[in-house]
Amino acid sequence: MVKGRDKLLVEKRDEALLRRYHYWTEIQRLRFDDALKILSHKEFFISEERIMAIVRANCNKLDDIKIMPVPKVRKPKITEDDLRLLTE
Repeated sequence: MVKGRDKLLVEKRDEALLRRYHYWTEIQRLRFDDALKILSHKEFFISEERIMAIVRANCNKLDDIKIMPVPKVRKPKITEDDLRLLTE
């Protein structure tokens, strides 16, 4: 018997998560952060970051629905010199 997670079960979980993400964001029209909270705390019990990673990795795997994940937000790198310019 192989140790670790069953790949088939993980794939089914990911598909269910994608369908629920689509339901909350497109059908119920919730903001994505509110949908992530529901998925994380009430339905799948995994972190919001992990849910977004699953959505981004698997968004093209379902043929019957179109899932658009929220793009990653890049934060600008601000140095101490930049901060001094802003405070002066």
